Amino acid sequence: MLEAQLNDFDPTVRATALEALVEAARRGEVALTPEADVANMHCHTFFSFNAYGYSPSALAWLARKNGYRLMGSVDFDVLDAVDEFLNACELVEVRASAGIETRVFIPEFATREINSPGEPGIYYHMGIGFASGQVPAEAAGILADMRARAVQRNLEIVRRVNAYLDPVTVDYDRDVLPLTPAGNATERHLVLAYGRAAEQNFGGTQGNLAAVAAFWAGKLGLDAAQVTALLADPAKFQNTMRTKLMKRGGVGYVQPSHDAFPRVEEFHRLIIACGALPCAAWLDGASAGEQAMEELLGLLIDQGVVALNIIPDRNWNLADPDERRRKVQQLYAVVRLADALDLPLNVGTEMNSPGNKLMDDFDAPELAPVRQAFLDGAHFIYGHTAMQRGLGLGYQSAWARAHLPTRRQRNDFFTRIGYATPPGVAGLALLRQMDPAMTPDDVLAQMRTAD
Repeated sequence: MLEAQLNDFDPTVRATALEALVEAARRGEVALTPEADVANMHCHTFFSFNAYGYSPSALAWLARKNGYRLMGSVDFDVLDAVDEFLNACELVEVRASAGIETRVFIPEFATREINSPGEPGIYYHMGIGFASGQVPAEAAGILADMRARAVQRNLEIVRRVNAYLDPVTVDYDRDVLPLTPAGNATERHLVLAYGRAAEQNFGGTQGNLAAVAAFWAGKLGLDAAQVTALLADPAKFQNTMRTKLMKRGGVGYVQPSHDAFPRVEEFHRLIIACGALPCAAWLDGASAGEQAMEELLGLLIDQGVVALNIIPDRNWNLADPDERRRKVQQLYAVVRLADALDLPLNVGTEMNSPGNKLMDDFDAPELAPVRQAFLDGAHFIYGHTAMQRGLGLGYQSAWARAHLPTRRQRNDFFTRIGYATPPGVAGLALLRQMDPAMTPDDVLAQMRTAD
């Protein structure tokens, strides 16, 4: 019951439930798995879309209950989860980071597809290591513009899909926004809304499964037997709907113009104004843009990127042995490149699509050569977050730039701080005892003494 309340749209209900679970665990009434050396630093919350419905508080509790050493939240176009997630992780004593993801336009790659399939020049990009969801006034307009652009994209999809699916239609305000806690809808929310609209139109799947299946068969270009089987597996059906209706080639898809998304430098202004870290993102090395990964990363580093995001599972956990072998080698190659370019790694499972794992398999043989790089990257991001949250002396601070002028020096320091700083309130209390006039070596020495 309490765990279910962690996903309530009312933040007071979530906070009360989390405090009760923590107290129950202290009394020994809830079993907690011992901490393991694993990290999932890329988890979407229900403030954009989480396939399991997890709120920021629920993700924090998931990590604590299952013994995940580090956890990071990421949401599309908003920072709504940041404060709740970081506060919840401090309460449950999990090492945390928080971030944002969006799409940007890269003019230098305007003719090359990068990591957004079928969309040359369009790039999934990230900011990680936010210490707060509060945005300085000089950057607030950038965040507001990102949200407004997302709404306009959604409304255009709804207009097109409504026309195609009529009489099964949705009203954005009435049918879509109530599926979100703070009005930030994604394509996956649209999919849920259209699925419910079809059920209601045909009297519910239990009452008239044949009619629902016949409708979707006609609209999705599948036979009724296929749709009937898909309806029994909601996750697969939702992915099929999204692919057929909203992705490239679907009736709701709009080829984005170069003005549809912010430029890299604009997104970076938001991230850096918040004291956070611009983070590049890698898909799988197959596209023309990602085959020029060193060129791309060099360009992004010049514009402020300091880390690289990877989703490991889709780059090794594949049924076809030849595809697995090829993608694993590409994974190893991009990890080597990141190391050569002084880019710590941010890795995770996303959790925004049905079927995404809760945690990567860190014991998989394919991940053995890169496992330590994954863990070091996670501790780097946590170390920056803790220093920024506790002292205002994170990676982007004047203190860090003065004492640690190179990216490699900063990477090493914040990684070591990440390993040395206990999770939760205790870790922040240790950091807050530090004198901001101390050198990085002094800080590390005092952390060792405290340990």
